[in-house]
Amino acid sequence: MEFSEDDAAAVYDVTNPWRPDPGTSDAFYTEYATAAGSVLDVGCGTGQMLHLLRERGHHGRLAGIDPDAAALRRARRRPDIEWLEGPAADIPWRGEFELATMANNAFQCLVTDGDIAASLTAVRAALTGGGRFVFETRHPQARAWEAWAAAEPAPFRYDGRELLSWWTVESADGGVVTFTETVGEPGRTPLRTDRATLRFLGVDPLNEALRRAGFAVEHQYGDFSGGPLTSASRSIVTVARAG
Repeated sequence: MEFSEDDAAAVYDVTNPWRPDPGTSDAFYTEYATAAGSVLDVGCGTGQMLHLLRERGHHGRLAGIDPDAAALRRARRRPDIEWLEGPAADIPWRGEFELATMANNAFQCLVTDGDIAASLTAVRAALTGGGRFVFETRHPQARAWEAWAAAEPAPFRYDGRELLSWWTVESADGGVVTFTETVGEPGRTPLRTDRATLRFLGVDPLNEALRRAGFAVEHQYGDFSGGPLTSASRSIVTVARAG
């Protein structure tokens, strides 16, 4: 069985459905997006959040940008939303959105200081004066990659078949973690392996990068229920306002 990029995108929707249940990250972003007249979802993936907004009657402007062509092919099933292929740094819009989001820890795909600076600058430029940028990143103190390395394979069903996914951490150095995710058949016969590198950025350097890009931190939480950011927090959930 060939397991293509389109299959990988479809599996993401199967294993990570957008469910805005109370207290979840999906609910947090959905609440902000529902209240905004125009929304830009940066790193939109397969477009699940924007699809849901339309299904729930959001009549404002909705747009998503992502560098993954296969994910965008799924997103484009709704033609009443604007879709653009590319990285965050290539956002072309200027002063057009009340809200920008970056959900599901997509911010961590910005690995270098240059990536972060260019992307934040582009997001800021796309927002109206006073517009908000809402996103989260895993707190480095929680060392999430250690749990990935120790986790058992996760079973799921796709296209009538029982499959597994598992993770292997290749390196973790200086807040930069490289890992692979493999999809395979029971018995760990691999069908597809994808490699990714993520940046785990602490609170102080994150806030300094936001300041340099023209943002002021409005709120910062340790979870999606609005809990405080503490030494035990696993996430840094940020609401920043464009200056």
